[in-house]
Amino acid sequence: QLQLVESGGGLVQPGGSLRLSCAASGFTLDYFAMGWFRQVLGKEREGVSCISTDSGSTMYGDSVKGRFTISRDNAKKMVYLQMDSLKPEDTGVYYCAARGFDTCPRDAIKEPYFGAWGQGTQVTVSS
Repeated sequence: QLQLVESGGGLVQPGGSLRLSCAASGFTLDYFAMGWFRQVLGKEREGVSCISTDSGSTMYGDSVKGRFTISRDNAKKMVYLQMDSLKPEDTGVYYCAARGFDTCPRDAIKEPYFGAWGQGTQVTVSS
């Protein structure tokens, strides 16, 4: 059974850093592009980042470019999101997602392009 489990969320001050992890099980991670999304209560889920199967291609939402870095370790079946220079507007529940293709979407990181989701981890950026 395909399963994605996020971890690493928490409370951090503005300007701080967090590293989110996503543990994959029940499927071969090597064949799936992976993404990170976030959602604030009452708002739509926002695409944050995506990485291709071989890590050769990455995408980022405009609001996180230059501050967040996505990576993966297929051997360990892990996907990571390094978040630096965090801002209060980065607050939300962060979700890991799997895409049934080896590349990221051509246009944007959108929910319909991803077929499997984790339960999410809360990130709160506040002083």
